[in-house]
Amino acid sequence: MTDYSNNPWMPGMVTDAFIPDQLIAGDLKIVTDTVPVGGSAVYPRGTVLGMVTTTGIWIPSIKTATDGSQVPAAILVDQCDTTTVSPQVAGVYQMGEFNFNALTYDASWGTKGSPATLNALKAAMVQTNIFLKTSVSASDPT
Repeated sequence: MTDYSNNPWMPGMVTDAFIPDQLIAGDLKIVTDTVPVGGSAVYPRGTVLGMVTTTGIWIPSIKTATDGSQVPAAILVDQCDTTTVSPQVAGVYQMGEFNFNALTYDASWGTKGSPATLNALKAAMVQTNIFLKTSVSASDPT
């Protein structure tokens, strides 16, 4: 028996590198919950969700909706596939600081990554404990 211990460079050994997606954007306490996520799509990590008030099911938040889901109140922790069974139980962030550029949101909120979209989502999330941030470039502003 050969003991390779902690040396990942031996033949046949594989190592993985953790590369964060930068969804979390601050050190504010993160609060999660498990909720039913509905629809019929594959939602990626970081999808902005709102709750349909009559059913309690969470779906992607659409700004023009009138069923309660127009209020973005959670962010999906991991990818959730609702194509075969809906609703699926999934984890959501209900409190924390998040990178606006790493979010997935409906086009009704505005153009991807635009300042107007950031302002619209921030204004809609005023009543929640979700705070959005953007990255600040270190390049010369000239």
